[in-house]
Amino acid sequence: MSGTQSSDSSAANRALNVIDPHSPLLPSDEMVLPTLQGDGKRRWLNPALAKGKYWQRRRFLAYALIAFFVTLPHLRIGGKPIVLIDIVAREFTFFGHTFYPTDTDLLLLLLLSVFFTVMFITAVGGRLWCGWGCPQTVYLEFLFRPIDRIFAGTAGKGGKPKKSLNTLLQTARFIVYLICSLFLAHTFLSYFVGTDRLAQWMQMTPKQHPMAFGVMAAATFGLMYNFMFFREQLCMVACPYGRFQSVMLDRKSLIVTYDIHRGEPRHKGKSVQGAQGDCINCGHCTAVCPTGIDIRNGLQMECIHCTQCIDACDDVMRRIKKPEGLIRYSSQDALDGKTHSWLRARTLIYPMLILTTATLFLVMLSTKFSFDAKIIPSPGVPYTVLASRTLQNNFRVRLTNRTSIMEKYTIEMLEPATAVVHWSDVQPELGPNESKLLPIVITAPVGLTAGKGNIKAVAKITDSASNSRLVTFRMSGP
Repeated sequence: MSGTQSSDSSAANRALNVIDPHSPLLPSDEMVLPTLQGDGKRRWLNPALAKGKYWQRRRFLAYALIAFFVTLPHLRIGGKPIVLIDIVAREFTFFGHTFYPTDTDLLLLLLLSVFFTVMFITAVGGRLWCGWGCPQTVYLEFLFRPIDRIFAGTAGKGGKPKKSLNTLLQTARFIVYLICSLFLAHTFLSYFVGTDRLAQWMQMTPKQHPMAFGVMAAATFGLMYNFMFFREQLCMVACPYGRFQSVMLDRKSLIVTYDIHRGEPRHKGKSVQGAQGDCINCGHCTAVCPTGIDIRNGLQMECIHCTQCIDACDDVMRRIKKPEGLIRYSSQDALDGKTHSWLRARTLIYPMLILTTATLFLVMLSTKFSFDAKIIPSPGVPYTVLASRTLQNNFRVRLTNRTSIMEKYTIEMLEPATAVVHWSDVQPELGPNESKLLPIVITAPVGLTAGKGNIKAVAKITDSASNSRLVTFRMSGP
């Protein structure tokens, strides 16, 4: 970094850290946080708006993601929601398949696939998720900040408010925030209870569903506090992803970066060819940054790769007849003149891990049964020899219906062939997602065990849709 850049950076940092000379606080040469002033007070950010090509793409994607988030709970596959996280019933429905606490292997593989995918995207494209897909960024930059700009009189431009909000405008802004937060909170709740149940609750009083109302109220309060007060600090203070980037990034990962070799030394006004860099120190890149950083200081944890500085700088470069790309998507190696390559250890290992976990997940999902069945011995005497010289074993079958319809089940013995099994009660009938422990009786000739004490047995259980599975257990005898 050149001396000019260091000087400008230090001056900017000191300007943000001005404190009362009579204060017992010691001055700092560097900013602790872009949203923290030297005296410890909050530095509120009002970023300007650069409507360049990247912003246009981000806006299109943001509104598509908002529409996706709102409509997804209403979509169905086979009568089931595409996504439903029913914590009370301990069920997770994903694209028509329902997972239970016993499906820990499937859930683990699904989470691993998502985790490796995030690591792969970060290794290749840096913090694309933060700037382009994270709900915090999407809603803050394309819903709540535009609301602020309307009330502040800077709609479509951003920057510092043209007027201070009086009580009436502040109240109106609060009401708009509350309406948006209520809508988002109800949409969020629908992912956990389903849209049908949510519609019923909305027609009831809070006394009839106090827990659900409490969750909705807490979610609304959390959204209000986050988007009205906490804002960009969530990305810089609370979210761990920014801190993980130092582990997941390497020098070949794409990042939003300032070309120091081309831009330095900085200057004001018209440049002298060959003596000065292209950066005219206009401050547009810092004015539009939603986290308040100066991208010219290099890779920083607070950068969310929103590309606003790229759009702002490109606009300035066009005006002064300079090539675009002073701030651009690049890599640290590319800036140092090294050859950029997409193929490296990370970009090869991560796809292999994704492919492995995703394949295992799909294979296990394809072999997943529409019901669970397990045969366990009944308590008490393991076997009985009847007067008719017949061996009798008593067992219990744990049946779980994984479908969304009523099912009936039949059972038959495959091994040993001479054994006969029947339900102790009537043929069992289980409702959707219902589980029962049902007694069965198995009879066989006395000499079947032949002094071994127990033998292998196999039973076949079939549901109404002719889906069947084999259950292996041990039969006891003399």
